[in-house]
Amino acid sequence: MSSLGNRALPDQYAVFGNPVQHSKSPFIHALFAEQTAQSIVYQKHLAPLDGFADALRAFIAAGGKGANVTLPFKLEAYALATTLSERAAIAGAVNTLSFRGEEIVGDNTDGAGLVRDIVLNAGVPIAGARVLLMGAGGAARGALLPLLAERPARLVIANRTLSKAQELVQLAMAVNRKQSALSSSTWDQLNEEFDLIINATSASLSSEVPPIPVSVFAKSCLAYDMMYGNEPTSFMRFAQQQGARVRDGMGMLIEQAAEAFFVWRNVRPDTRAVFDKLHAQMSEAVDATKSTARLHT
Repeated sequence: MSSLGNRALPDQYAVFGNPVQHSKSPFIHALFAEQTAQSIVYQKHLAPLDGFADALRAFIAAGGKGANVTLPFKLEAYALATTLSERAAIAGAVNTLSFRGEEIVGDNTDGAGLVRDIVLNAGVPIAGARVLLMGAGGAARGALLPLLAERPARLVIANRTLSKAQELVQLAMAVNRKQSALSSSTWDQLNEEFDLIINATSASLSSEVPPIPVSVFAKSCLAYDMMYGNEPTSFMRFAQQQGARVRDGMGMLIEQAAEAFFVWRNVRPDTRAVFDKLHAQMSEAVDATKSTARLHT
């Protein structure tokens, strides 16, 4: 038999979503694989809105080793998992799946990616910091445990509806009763300064800003928006007006992918090089769009 016949096929991974054509995950994971000499193939899978479970099972049956899950299937992935990591259980959603025989292991790497981007890439320590987490939905739930693991001096979950913020506090308390740094608030009850403010709401998608008082921005505060795009988000622009440093969620996107890669391959890639390449790719796309616009004017 030829050497080609003896060569093992690459392990198969994928991202499932609907829509999914915009996903940067195949580009990111291809760079990870090249950098770490891992033999994998990573593709996009557009799953029908009512057919995620069937699409996932077909992928597993075809030899898939793991998958990322994006909107709107993170809750379905949570329900399909036969085993959950602690961080996935708290998040109530799964974005990373590993397939081990009959076992489907569900994990959530979003919070770990957020923390690594803030601490390692932005160089802002969370330990001992006063942290404001805005929002009480899935993004905030995924971030909660990793943020608390960094031992902030204070972590306040602020939300329009207080009861939803209180639910997150209770979830964290169920894992560890010694969460004295954790509390909840509504927007208008906020009356202190924070060193780190994280926007985990979807307000930036509609160019809105959560109605927080300007007094929450401490000197040298880092304002972090989990959303990212070609331009600063509305929250980032608002924070800059208050003198805050700002950062969008592109680093979180890459770091959560790196965490998933580590879960699957037990190898942690260098994210800095990937960040630079993804940023360059997005800048080229913006420049191409501007050139096209000029050609049509």
